[in-house]
Amino acid sequence: MLEIGKMQKLCVTRKTETGAYLNFTNAADRDDILLPKNEVPWGVEIGDEIEVFVYKDSEAKNIATVKRPKLTIGELGFLRVVEDTNFGAFLDWGLQKDLLLPSREQVGKIKKGDLCLVGLFINNNNRICATMKIYNLLSTQSPYQKNNRVHGTVYSINPDYGMFVAVDNKYHGLIHNNELYGDYSVGDILEIRVKKVREDGKLELSLRNEVYNEIESDAQMIMDRLKTSGGTLPINDDSSPEYIKAELNISKRAFKRAVGRLLKEGAIKITEGGIETTW
Repeated sequence: MLEIGKMQKLCVTRKTETGAYLNFTNAADRDDILLPKNEVPWGVEIGDEIEVFVYKDSEAKNIATVKRPKLTIGELGFLRVVEDTNFGAFLDWGLQKDLLLPSREQVGKIKKGDLCLVGLFINNNNRICATMKIYNLLSTQSPYQKNNRVHGTVYSINPDYGMFVAVDNKYHGLIHNNELYGDYSVGDILEIRVKKVREDGKLELSLRNEVYNEIESDAQMIMDRLKTSGGTLPINDDSSPEYIKAELNISKRAFKRAVGRLLKEGAIKITEGGIETTW
């Protein structure tokens, strides 16, 4: 069966001045597909098999090309915006006819020159379009385990849940709100830790390292801040979580763990106004 949007091998059924017509061998459907003359490989004869990509031309007719686009149906990847209009953006996907990213399929504001993580789908007119709404295109069959370090792209941010990440631009991932520190935007590429592999295969992610590593890095960060502020910081157990996050960009729990470590090592002491180095 002919598949629009995918590479497939078709047989040359006839040749004309406009090019070669292709179909499956012994196909019952005689609606052959044109491979334009300038794309017909040298020496190809009737009966030969050619691997082509099939899509719709400007007249909504099926047409073949021997060029492999940067993305095919079922794949995800970054494509660059070459034009932005009031009904959508056009992306360079390696073919002569640019790929439409409809306005309703966009996430956030995009402009000419941007790289967008997209997948492909067939719209109601049987045309190939791009979408940035890739949740249903991601896989749950990742090879990762708890505490593996991975890379991923932020593709959606939901205030109620957290930040959705396409791990390897292929697998489902989510950073819950309680794991978010700092400001991020759709399109950001992150190095993150797998916090948990759920039973359904989806990955719960964290921007932070394992606890024992975080104690070390947070403690060092606090010491660095103490040095630059003259040896004192107006932060202690009574400080609000919001104030600690604003000042140090860590949670109150992480702050208490790090301070506990520094107290144990004798590097700091608690004062009425906050914490102070012992040197």
